Amino acid sequence: MAWLRQAARCVRGLCAAGALALSWSSAQAADIVIGQVAPLSGVLASTGKQMVLGGTIYFKHVNATGGVHGQKIVVQVADDGYKVDDTVRLTREFLSNPELVALYGFAGTSNVGKLLTDGVLEQGGAALVAPYTGGEPLRNPFNPWIFHVRAGYADETEHMVQQVTTLGMTRIGVMYQDDGFGKAGLEGVQKALAKRNLELSTIATYDRNTAQVDDAVAKIMKSDAQAVIMIAVNKPASAFIKGYREAGGGAQLYNISVVDPSEIVKLAGLKNAHGLGISQVVPFPYQPNLPVVREYQTLLKKYAPEEHVNYTSFEQFLGAKVLVEALRRAGPAPTRARVLKALETLGSYDLGGITVNFSPNNRVGSRYVEVTVIGRSGRLMK
Repeated sequence: MAWLRQAARCVRGLCAAGALALSWSSAQAADIVIGQVAPLSGVLASTGKQMVLGGTIYFKHVNATGGVHGQKIVVQVADDGYKVDDTVRLTREFLSNPELVALYGFAGTSNVGKLLTDGVLEQGGAALVAPYTGGEPLRNPFNPWIFHVRAGYADETEHMVQQVTTLGMTRIGVMYQDDGFGKAGLEGVQKALAKRNLELSTIATYDRNTAQVDDAVAKIMKSDAQAVIMIAVNKPASAFIKGYREAGGGAQLYNISVVDPSEIVKLAGLKNAHGLGISQVVPFPYQPNLPVVREYQTLLKKYAPEEHVNYTSFEQFLGAKVLVEALRRAGPAPTRARVLKALETLGSYDLGGITVNFSPNNRVGSRYVEVTVIGRSGRLMK
């Protein structure tokens, strides 16, 4: 992970997406400065690394082909360890830099939600593009600061419930992270079931920033659930799958889109992970059927040849393309206000076979959802 080692050399988590690592003090006056807070340590570390990777390969490409109006993009990255207070503190630090024009690719419903409730984005006047969360509280009620490239958890859970009930399953349980992220997913499942005159069979929780899921395994095992929808991140999701399967649990398991299937297979074991359904909010990135997928695969091979195709890095690649187009439309010497205006007037924009749509009254660019399954080889299947 040479690209990640480069980022790690930037103490306090600051790095550039250009050819050299830069701190705030060494960025040139003509550079376009972007801030990204991501979980590069803790339970979501593998996801955070993929988040940074997806943007890095596209920003490097843009810089190598002339930049934006001749200006280079500098992305400064800080590690919040998936901790809400650190997200807020680091975002305030970023926004104190007058050269910064936008924020990009944060993670966590509770983390980003705290930025809204504390007025951090409003006070800073900067747009946040492509956060890695589908939490409904970040979308409704409408707020002008966040531009979502992915569908929401309500869209994902509706799709999963539809699939489960179509298969004839009516006894559905939920295992969720006990925070804003998990509760957003839980609410989505409950609403989808209510549309079908159904109720949850069982509910189990685990604490945020831990992988202690023994109680959740025991509770689900005692239930009669035919399917279990997990609102969980990599490590606790893997621990639950492993514990549940090894205890003899036979329900069909699903997880919301924020997990890395390769990490699940590694941590839970292929025997246990096989058959896990995972909802996805961007098209299948493993087959180059779309122009944007071909572009992503080409740039991944060029700038991070040791890395593999991954849903998370592809999603953040799409977010980077949205942000760069807004920077272009904002004109030379962009400001926070110009970038915000460019984003909300983007309209229907084709990223290369995938279309997003933003307007002054709409900040949810896509509602695309499909469900994939971990196959016998450990690879995802459509």
